[in-house]
Amino acid sequence: MDLILQQARLNRAEARAIAALADSRHSVETTANSMRCIGVADTPEIRAKVAAAALTAGIDATFIDGSLSLQHFRLLAMDMDSTLITIECIDEIADMHGLKPQVAAITEASMRGEIEFVESLLRRVALLRGLHVEALQRVYDERVHLSAGAEQMLEAARTAGLKTLLISGGFTFFTERLQARLGLDFAHANELEVIDGKLTGKLLGTIVDAHEKQRTVARVCAELGVGPQQAIVIGDGANDLQMMAGAGLSLAFHAKPVVRAQADAAFNFVGLDGLPLLFL
Repeated sequence: MDLILQQARLNRAEARAIAALADSRHSVETTANSMRCIGVADTPEIRAKVAAAALTAGIDATFIDGSLSLQHFRLLAMDMDSTLITIECIDEIADMHGLKPQVAAITEASMRGEIEFVESLLRRVALLRGLHVEALQRVYDERVHLSAGAEQMLEAARTAGLKTLLISGGFTFFTERLQARLGLDFAHANELEVIDGKLTGKLLGTIVDAHEKQRTVARVCAELGVGPQQAIVIGDGANDLQMMAGAGLSLAFHAKPVVRAQADAAFNFVGLDGLPLLFL
């Protein structure tokens, strides 16, 4: 295994101290912000020590098979809210309705896995009843911002030949616009019902919950003629765990503890452009 250490401004002394915990004999400073430690020792005890030291130092530490390249994968699948973009869209829509605190509290509980996702989604959407659809456009225009490094990550994925999938428990209003803007190959999300230009507080069609996310990743992989082991899946909430579980590489991005604990890799400090740096 290799150990990749990343930080916005990598502290070399702290990085070398962390590498020593994994009995690293050789390291390469791949960029100003990253260090690859080659052929490290890999045991649960060592991983725990490295993780604790890295968290204290504000460094992202990832153990990864050193033989892998980005070209090994065929699909990059991403959650949208608080992953590809910096906000939770439903919270910002609710803000237009004067209900952000109520909706955000339900969102947080769902992300932590304390409320079943479908129940939480239906409760939040119901609170939006009567809101004019123009509020969604305002959220997109004024508040939707890409997460740091998103465009660099997508460019690296395309260069390596990967297809891209945006899969969200959020809404098609936003995924469709992001798909067109970023040139993504696939997108799937929930559709808000709109009548006479206003939200009804209901959804149309199949709800994109954890099961549907997993099914969508499997379906797109099948269309590409590959298995889920050739997919990289990125998420941040409990609703992403099922689609992450079967992936060749799962990445928890600025995620809840329950997600970080189950993912292959976790970025707590760096942007999405840290993903290509995991590979030679």
